[in-house]
Amino acid sequence: MILFSWGVIMKSTGLVYACIAPHGSELIPALAGSHFDQVALTRSALEELGRNMAASAPDTIVVVTPHGLRLDTAISIVTTDYTSGALEENGGRVEAEFVCDRLLAEQILQEARSHNLPVVGALFGALEGPASRFQLDWGALIPLWFMGAHWDRKPKVLIGPCRTIPLTDLVTLGRIIARKAEQCGHKVALIASADQAHAHHAEGPYGFDPAAALYDAAMQEIVRDGHLEHLLKLDPGLVASAKPDSLWQMLVLYGATLEVSMQGRLLSYQVPTYFGMLCASYEVRKY
Repeated sequence: MILFSWGVIMKSTGLVYACIAPHGSELIPALAGSHFDQVALTRSALEELGRNMAASAPDTIVVVTPHGLRLDTAISIVTTDYTSGALEENGGRVEAEFVCDRLLAEQILQEARSHNLPVVGALFGALEGPASRFQLDWGALIPLWFMGAHWDRKPKVLIGPCRTIPLTDLVTLGRIIARKAEQCGHKVALIASADQAHAHHAEGPYGFDPAAALYDAAMQEIVRDGHLEHLLKLDPGLVASAKPDSLWQMLVLYGATLEVSMQGRLLSYQVPTYFGMLCASYEVRKY
């Protein structure tokens, strides 16, 4: 069922919102140090993403993160009861804890297996209860700081994509997430946690490569023009040289939009240090 309000679609179940969000620690004010003003544009865009997501009132947030459990030939899907983590930088500290939506995670896992996707359920500690707890990595914690950490404790699902499997498998995973979100009977939002190219400056940890600017320009165009399908056409050599951690999570987002028609909007892009940061909001398309 779809409810209409002031010309905007208000879905009662399923995928109700999605976004692309960066995960630089300096985006959180308490961790920013001397970079506070440098990332103001991106921080403002993240705050807008938070407002947009809050307006969609999701029951569960699925976070696709590049910095969680990374398996060489498989996608990890966290199936613990809880997830928690902390970050410390520039004399500041933040921490967060969430209940995991274990039922939805297991449904996604089962459906992915039925499509022969290389997925693995990730448990840590106990099978259930407070000790059934997975580490919340910075790729998840930082976007969630703006989208959920200060709300009532919303259930979460953490997914770590694999970079060595066919890209089309990640698209299929996105489609499965959207379908299971619809079937679960409550509202679900999706965060593609993604920093762009990491080779913008010679003094950065990955050095300089002109491919970084080319990659980020392509990503901005893809998002701005609403052609996420072009992610599948990117030159693998360009991707390798640019050193991003965005392509794989964005392909999961693309798959989800094939199941639920969404209108994307590029909110911001900047390179405050050595890596690019892009924010984009995806809302259910008006009809």
